Amino acid sequence: MGIKTYNPYTPSRRHMTGSDFSEVTKDTPEKSLCVSLNKNSGRNNQGKITVRHRGGGSRRKYRLIDFKRRRDGIPATVVGIEYDPNRTANIALICYADGQKAYILAPEGLTDGMKVVSGPTAEIKVGNCLPLSEIPVGTQVHNIELYPGRGGQLVRSAGNSAQLMAKEGKYATLRLPSGEMRMVQIICRATIGVVGNTDHNLINIGKAGRKRNMGIRPTVRGSVMNPNDHPHGGGEGKTGIGRPGPCTPWGKPALGLKTRKKHKKSNKLIVRRRDGKAIK
Repeated sequence: MGIKTYNPYTPSRRHMTGSDFSEVTKDTPEKSLCVSLNKNSGRNNQGKITVRHRGGGSRRKYRLIDFKRRRDGIPATVVGIEYDPNRTANIALICYADGQKAYILAPEGLTDGMKVVSGPTAEIKVGNCLPLSEIPVGTQVHNIELYPGRGGQLVRSAGNSAQLMAKEGKYATLRLPSGEMRMVQIICRATIGVVGNTDHNLINIGKAGRKRNMGIRPTVRGSVMNPNDHPHGGGEGKTGIGRPGPCTPWGKPALGLKTRKKHKKSNKLIVRRRDGKAIK
């Protein structure tokens, strides 16, 4: 998918870019696979803000994506590729031989009319979903299950893929997009190919209003606040933060603090961390 530029008839348009949606072949979503999406603007069931800088944004429906791909042996035809406002990747509408429709993540190279199949006997072809035990070492995969039957949880955003590095015993080793090497049960499923919309990371938002349309509210720097609002606040004019390193509004270190539990059970499945160090 290519990147579209605009004539600079306003300052914000000068550097703004967007997707040309050349991969998208279907304009309207499938109504039976859409549900209402209730907004909570980052608030929990008590009405307290638990995630800052959320709220507003354009109305949108949630598309029900089939991350499990459990309809084994039934071929499905790709009806069209659609834009999904809820994720960076595009989605593909497929219709099974028995007439049932579903949405899947659209991998790069998947086009209208192609056939996709799930199950251990499926071909090693873009869009097909198989257990890792049946996929050759070195294959690029996405939408990977962490636990058998739970559905794909890893590698789902635009342009991403993981590489199957090894298979040994009950586990397969994957190299994730972050560089982390991780073991996953060999009976977990993954989809062949790279997630589509690979140019998504090249898009320049261009103006604040476009971010507001996405449902993201402004972020204010701590250094321009008062001392009672932020640890960086206070001082006459522009001043330093007055601390060894940047902090959150609640005084916790903002950069480099590891929040993962040291004795987490799944540590034994991580062969190499994304920073290149082995898990101790």
